[in-house]
Amino acid sequence: MFNLQALEHVNARLLELYPDDEERFDIVLMTNNHAQVGVRLINSINHYGLTIERFCMTGGKSPIGYLTAYLTNLYLSADSEKVQEAIEAGIAAATMFTANKDVAYSDTQLRVAFDGDAVLFSDESEQIVKEQGLDRFFEHEQLNENKPLAQGPLKGFLEDLGKLQKKFYAKNERLHCPIRTFLVTARSAASSGARVLKTLRSWGLEIDEALFLAGAPKGPVLVKIRPHIFFDDQMFHIEGAQKLGTIAAHVPYGVAQKYHKSA
Repeated sequence: MFNLQALEHVNARLLELYPDDEERFDIVLMTNNHAQVGVRLINSINHYGLTIERFCMTGGKSPIGYLTAYLTNLYLSADSEKVQEAIEAGIAAATMFTANKDVAYSDTQLRVAFDGDAVLFSDESEQIVKEQGLDRFFEHEQLNENKPLAQGPLKGFLEDLGKLQKKFYAKNERLHCPIRTFLVTARSAASSGARVLKTLRSWGLEIDEALFLAGAPKGPVLVKIRPHIFFDDQMFHIEGAQKLGTIAAHVPYGVAQKYHKSA
C-alpha cells in the first residue's frame, strides 16, 4: 500500500507554515462498492489512523466519471482497466503493484520517482527506439536536443509536486523540504540526456535528482532511493522494482503498451 504517513507529514508542515492556505494533499477513497460498506471502510481507516475524509462509493458503477468532479490530480488503482479509462480521459493515472518484500520508507519525506519517456514526456522518442532502433534514436535526440519533448501523462503531477515544493522554498526550507523528486531513466546522459533536462527547464520544472542508467536495471537504484512510489510505462521495469521491494505503478501510455500486449 502507498505510504500515506509521508503525505500527512507534508500536509502538517504546510499547515504549520501556511495556516490559512488549503493547498495541500487531499486523498479521496474511490470504490465501486455500495454505500452500505461505508461503515466498514471508515472503521478500517480509523483503525490505521489515516486521514481520509472524502469517499466516493458508486454502487457498482465505474468511479472514473467522478474524477474530474473531484479535481483529481492523480488516480491510483489496482484495476488496470479503470486506470486505462482514466488515462484516456486525460487524467494522470497508474496501476499500483505492491512490493515483493518489506522495505522501510521515510515517514517525514515524500519521495516520488518517475521514468521519463511515456511518463513525464510523450512517447515520441520511445516510438523511434521500438521502430527504428537505438542508433536512430541517439541520432534523433542529438538533432532535436533543443526541441522540448511533448508532455506525457504525469507531467501535470510533477508540476503539482513542484508547486508544493516551492511553498517550502519560499520559507527558506529548501534543504528540509519534505518532498523529493527523482527521474530514473534508461536514457544515457551523454547521448540523450540533454534533451530531457532542457525539456524540464523549458517547462519551468525542477527535478531533485536525475539518474541516467544507459540501459542498466532500475531496481538496484530504486533500492538506494527508496521512493514511496515509482512510475514507469514498461512492465519489466515495474517487475524489477517489485522484486527488490519498491512500490511501483504502471502508466499504460504510449507505444510500449502495443509491444507489451503483443508479447
